[in-house]
Amino acid sequence: MAVYATAAAVLAGVESRRGSIKSLVYASSFQNVKQLYALVCETQRYSSVLDAVIASAGLLRAEKKLRPHLAKVLVYELLMGKGFKGGGGGRWKPLLDRHRARLKAELARLKVHRGVSKNEDLLQVESKPGPASQVPRFVRVNTLKSCPDDAVDYFKRQGFSYQGRASSLEDLRTLKGKCFLLDPLLPELLVFPAQTDLHDHPLYQAGHLILQDKASCLPATLLAPPPGSHVIDACAAPGNKTSHLAALLKNQGKIFAFDLDAGRLAAMATLLARAGVSCCELAERDFLAVSPSDQRYRQRLVYSTCSLCQEENEDVVRDALQQNPGTFRLVPVLPSWPHRGLSTFPGAEHCLRASPETTLTGGFFVAVFERAEVPSSVSPAEALAPDPAPGAAPRKKRRRRAAVPGTPPLEEQEGKR
Repeated sequence: MAVYATAAAVLAGVESRRGSIKSLVYASSFQNVKQLYALVCETQRYSSVLDAVIASAGLLRAEKKLRPHLAKVLVYELLMGKGFKGGGGGRWKPLLDRHRARLKAELARLKVHRGVSKNEDLLQVESKPGPASQVPRFVRVNTLKSCPDDAVDYFKRQGFSYQGRASSLEDLRTLKGKCFLLDPLLPELLVFPAQTDLHDHPLYQAGHLILQDKASCLPATLLAPPPGSHVIDACAAPGNKTSHLAALLKNQGKIFAFDLDAGRLAAMATLLARAGVSCCELAERDFLAVSPSDQRYRQRLVYSTCSLCQEENEDVVRDALQQNPGTFRLVPVLPSWPHRGLSTFPGAEHCLRASPETTLTGGFFVAVFERAEVPSSVSPAEALAPDPAPGAAPRKKRRRRAAVPGTPPLEEQEGKR
């Protein structure tokens, strides 16, 4: 525990310059100088990245007694260092555990916005102004508790200027000040200027608003489950998509939400309770262990990732179709969406891609599968036989998201977003 407090003091001295020599002299008297030196150097190396993650996660707002430099050291250790293994972290560990899921999610979101997959890659682009910094703040109105008209009226009473429904991406790109728009595609999505901070807004705190990127809203929107459906979210935490599904279902039906991380599920349960979700059943287990012949999990499937890598997107879709011939087909969706799948196999243009450059959103990939009709040449015994087990494609490192009314995903691996 003393290591982190000392590292924070050294870091504060180094970053203020005037106190750097004094702090380093103080550090040299510490019994584990090499460990301390490495921790300070690496924390300083990722300084701007850590600042961005801490600010996005609202850590210092939630923990007002936590000093900024100590927060930076602790978050580095949590996300990029040893992770408080074996009793490390001392009295700071429970504090960081409360915010672990949010901090990890914000680091993953930062990687997507900057178009990188590794922590190290963030250092190469952090000083370069890019389109990700101009991505608007998208805010989904939670229709379980409110409606877009009421949210618009509330913001207008707070002095915001409502500009109506956007007609183009240029309308979103030029938003400034206290102006906001209604998204041209999704009727429950409000759009504010980039960097607008609404974490402390009363409507967000009460669960009437969900801070969710537009691309992240596509999976549930494209799945379009009617009320009463049974839906699977195979890698559910932190829960934004799950709450969106519940809103589309009007809390009628059932959502089976799977995740392997108990901490993330606990944070998700809090989010869903705040959002008024009552139709969701959480399961701390691997979705790949679920029987593909379970009749609760059969009809349409949305495969989505928060990645722009071909091997995690088009390659997975292609392999799933090839390894299960005639079982599923790709559904053409949103023909007006400007960014389509890479032309790596016939039909890949039915997939959607999203990026800061082309759609003013975070990086994302979506493919909609639909179970094909059973050919007439297939015997009744073959038609009633259980489907092949999912997960035939090679395992990937990133987390995947899938929302399914009736059919298990062909590929869902534990790994960001």
